[in-house]
Amino acid sequence: MSKTLKITLKKSMVGTPEKHRKTVRSLGLRKLNSVVTLKESPNVKGMIQKVFHMVQVEEIVDEAQ
Repeated sequence: MSKTLKITLKKSMVGTPEKHRKTVRSLGLRKLNSVVTLKESPNVKGMIQKVFHMVQVEEIVDEAQ
């Protein structure tokens, strides 16, 4: 079973530090309320921790047969 993360941008990037903006962009989020699904990895989890106050994260468990 591999985990997939559904990440939604919930807070505007206006007025945030440039590092946070670049992190949000690298996750694939462009506009407010945009959603991306990414496989769970240490890199993605680190980026989410950096901008946790701006995003909403849901775990989706994929059951491969």
